[in-house]
Amino acid sequence: MFLRFREAYSQQSPASLLTKQEAIAQMLENNYGVRIAENQKLIAENNKGILNSGYLPTVNGTAGANYEQTDTEVDFGGALNQDGSVRDNVNIQDAETRRYNAAINVNYTLFDGLGRLYNYKRLKELYNLSELQARQTIETNALQLMSVYLEVARIRENVQVLEQALDISLKREQRAQYQFDYGQVNKLEVLNARVDINTDSINLLNAQQQLRNAKRDLNLIMQRDIETSFAVDTTVTLLNELEIVSFIEKASENNVRLLQADRNVTVSEYDIKTARSLMLPRIGLTGSYGWNQTDNPASAFFPSTTNLSTSLQLGANLTWDIFDGGTSITNYRNAQIRFKNEELLKKQIGDEVKRDIANARGNYNNALRIYQMQEQNLITNQNNFTRTEERYKLGQVSSVEFRQAQVNLLNAQTTKNLAKYDAKLAELQLLQLTGQLLNVEL
Repeated sequence: MFLRFREAYSQQSPASLLTKQEAIAQMLENNYGVRIAENQKLIAENNKGILNSGYLPTVNGTAGANYEQTDTEVDFGGALNQDGSVRDNVNIQDAETRRYNAAINVNYTLFDGLGRLYNYKRLKELYNLSELQARQTIETNALQLMSVYLEVARIRENVQVLEQALDISLKREQRAQYQFDYGQVNKLEVLNARVDINTDSINLLNAQQQLRNAKRDLNLIMQRDIETSFAVDTTVTLLNELEIVSFIEKASENNVRLLQADRNVTVSEYDIKTARSLMLPRIGLTGSYGWNQTDNPASAFFPSTTNLSTSLQLGANLTWDIFDGGTSITNYRNAQIRFKNEELLKKQIGDEVKRDIANARGNYNNALRIYQMQEQNLITNQNNFTRTEERYKLGQVSSVEFRQAQVNLLNAQTTKNLAKYDAKLAELQLLQLTGQLLNVEL
């Protein structure tokens, strides 16, 4: 019965291996947060283009048509014709007047106090900032992905350990049953073995459910069907100490938060210059070309006429807001204050990053030492279990002592697994703070 139980719950259908790099690639392609960040970067790229710079002229065209219909009656007030007769009134019905016009107008700002130059540079910096924001989103999601990936790997190894523990308990129950059948042990030995099988089976069931849940979490981060089956790579490779030290030394050049703070300071500098440009005069050029046509109907005194005209106009203008109520001065002063705030924020972020890196370095070193100690502890427990198992087969130790050695080995194996993946996660957190998370083989 217990053998069928183990087969039913420990066997897994074959699944393709999902490597760490493949998982990150799928996350970058499908994750909603990453896609939104990339779209924000595209918006910033459009904003920094020449079409949004203010350096190009504005051109607009106008056209119009008017129609007028009038009825006219002219009374000559008793005036006489040349032959002495009274001149008749003149009635003109449905006289139509048509007017057509079209024009093209061009405006170009020749000088605006260098405002558009600084604004253009500011937009370029905002694009660079959007790239850093997208990178930060990618790093955050990559770290989250790797955290869940490592958790899946850890639970998978725990499942294997629990399967081995159940296998040992099954063999022990079988051995106890044979011994009982031949009268070498009492029924209590068999019952104790079955109790331990039940405990190991429950632990295995719980671990398998945790594994299924963790896989769904990983599929969700990659934005794919949460029931997609896959296997993970349980190999953990840690970087050497020299690489870690070199990354920490260059952290100020690569940390994404520090780089963003630098960009924000630069943007604030351009804000000051843009605000100052509003207090300078502006010189603009204008030009237009127009066409007009008027079709006039015949009147009492004149025949119908058509007037056609074209015009070309060129001009220049100077505008200077000598005093605008103090708005420009206020904006300039506020821009200076915002610049000082950005510099203070940059210093604050610098101190926070130094602290975070120091903490992450300490956490990594501590996790590494714990992992090394747990490896030694596992070797000790493996040796202890091997010797206890040999003595148990010879009848020199009780089943309780054997079970205790087995539980100690199981705990040592799962604790070592936890320490291994904790060390790798601590390393990844340190890599993110040094700006190298996306630059190394995970």
